[in-house]
Amino acid sequence: MERKNAWTTYSEEQQQELEKLTGAYKAFLNAGKTERECVKEAVRLAEAQGYVSLEDAKRAGKKLAAGDKAYAAYMGKTLALFHIGEKPLEEGMRILGAHIDSPRLDLKQNPLYEDSELVYLDTHYYGGVKKYQWVTIPLAIHGVVAKKDGTVVDVCIGEQEDDPVVFVSDLLIHLAGEQLEKKARLVIEGENLDILIGSRPAPGGADEGKEDEKKQKETVKANILAILKEKYAMEEEDFLSAELEIVPADKARDCGLDRSMILAYGQDDRVCAYTSLAAQLDTQTQAYTCCCLLVDKEEIGSVGATGMQSRFFENTVAELMELTGAYSELGLRRCLSSCRMLSSDVSAAYDPLYASYFEKRNSAYFGKGLVFNKYTGSRGKSGSNDANAEYMAQIRAIFDKHGVAFQTAELGKVDVGGGGTIAYISALYGMNVIDSGVAVLNMHAPMEATSKADVFEAYRGYRAFLQEA
Repeated sequence: MERKNAWTTYSEEQQQELEKLTGAYKAFLNAGKTERECVKEAVRLAEAQGYVSLEDAKRAGKKLAAGDKAYAAYMGKTLALFHIGEKPLEEGMRILGAHIDSPRLDLKQNPLYEDSELVYLDTHYYGGVKKYQWVTIPLAIHGVVAKKDGTVVDVCIGEQEDDPVVFVSDLLIHLAGEQLEKKARLVIEGENLDILIGSRPAPGGADEGKEDEKKQKETVKANILAILKEKYAMEEEDFLSAELEIVPADKARDCGLDRSMILAYGQDDRVCAYTSLAAQLDTQTQAYTCCCLLVDKEEIGSVGATGMQSRFFENTVAELMELTGAYSELGLRRCLSSCRMLSSDVSAAYDPLYASYFEKRNSAYFGKGLVFNKYTGSRGKSGSNDANAEYMAQIRAIFDKHGVAFQTAELGKVDVGGGGTIAYISALYGMNVIDSGVAVLNMHAPMEATSKADVFEAYRGYRAFLQEA
């Protein structure tokens, strides 16, 4: 079934709206290169639209009613926003869920070392990456350093024009004959993804009072530590309680001579996170409570306290029901099982340069709108949600009513690969949920590409879902 290219359907007014939305989206990507930064930026945007902290409402003894807007953030990495509807929560919510973590390099807890008067930070890659893509590109350091006295220091190095950047070195082509014979997964070993951060010795050498011969020799490391102490009041031991992420230093940019695309880091899955957030913030009070859920850890299995498998969402809904005067254990179960959800995650865009890995009739294409994946998983749909046909029919009717461009797809040919989302976890409550999202080229690479038209249609589709589902 042929789907129209959405670009051919836009009026001048819609094109202006598209550019405004995608401009705001690029700003969001630049402000939120980590899950902590995404939550901080999303909270800033939400508070500007009248959302209040659920914790603050609870402490003040405030009761919530239809039209009220509240949010709950957990550990700075997961966020749920609620716009209370007219119907009781027991009748369910309309949920847009996405993840805000992306593949990257994380620092190990004891990362700093000097070798041959070069100083490095030792890393462990996070999520599925092609390791060879992370060498020789400008990288930035983002995150926090938590100190023993309870203070937490934000770190961001490499994003300002006058900031230094860091990088992972690679073997020069003149000596790489043996390296080039290796399989791609072995060309760059995981233990060789160390970040080069310095080469200048401390002025006057190491501290003269030190008797340790090794420390006397590590003058470049001493200089780096002096810089960290001056800028962040940080000692080497503070790395033990730091969460520092290494991400591409490049900004989100228009891509293509026609400016039809966006090239940026972290679009899996912040393209769905931002469009879900924008739809939530632009939606007026509806019959059902609207929820935007942004979670962490999807790239490593949705585990941990901030992943979808945690009880954060369930506990937060319980608190919300308590503040509306409607909590009971049975009511909570009824609420969760009656919800309808779009599990918003990206899909693989068809790439004609790698056509043999795709099945053309069931692939996602740039410019043809929001993508629905009835099922994901791999090896016989293993690990997938596989949404009900009746629910897909309801979604189709909503999108057609609102003129939203959409398409359906699978993630490549059968038995070629596969992937998962948070949908199957939400479905454990018995709610109706289907995967939907934006088609992406270069998925999980340091720089990923999306079509502006698909970003716009995702926003339009999510907004229609909250209004009609």
